Amino acid sequence: MVNGLYHYLRQAWKKPDPKELRERMVEWRRGNVFVKVEKPLRLDRARALGYKDKKGFVIIRIRINRGGHKRPRPNKGRRSKRMHTRKNLKMSYKWIAEQRVSKKFANLEVLNSYMIGKDGLHYFYEVICVDPSKPEIQNDKTINWICNRTNQNRPERGLTSAAKKSRGLRNKHPTSKVRPSVRAGKRQGK
Repeated sequence: MVNGLYHYLRQAWKKPDPKELRERMVEWRRGNVFVKVEKPLRLDRARALGYKDKKGFVIIRIRINRGGHKRPRPNKGRRSKRMHTRKNLKMSYKWIAEQRVSKKFANLEVLNSYMIGKDGLHYFYEVICVDPSKPEIQNDKTINWICNRTNQNRPERGLTSAAKKSRGLRNKHPTSKVRPSVRAGKRQGK
């Protein structure tokens, strides 16, 4: 019965009610950028990404501005190399959202994230975070790997799922220049 419930939740999110979603986003726009949420909005997605309804798991909704990532135009000097204002940012919005949450909530580790909506100005994500200091997390053998020091600051180090996708690490290829890193491949990878 439970799997059937998640199936219908997944189907409902494929075509969400536009009026209800618009009302939600109007409310989210008025609120803060970071909001700690009691329960995940997309329960099926959260559970698939490792969320459990127990102490130590925290859901944070974040709002991110959309649009071109522009550099300020230089007002001194006339070196043409510095004149471009368009920036080809190679990070996905999802990865940026995870990094911002990780920076804001330094005591939590980011597990994963998913999109809950977008409008003309913003993207909205829910980021699943874990508190590694909680004994409930330390004693849970399916999630206690996140307590290891090697798994600290995962978004900043490009170790979350969104970051790995953005870095081009989903497919392996003998001539791929993205491993072990783009810098190691003389920046020819991306």
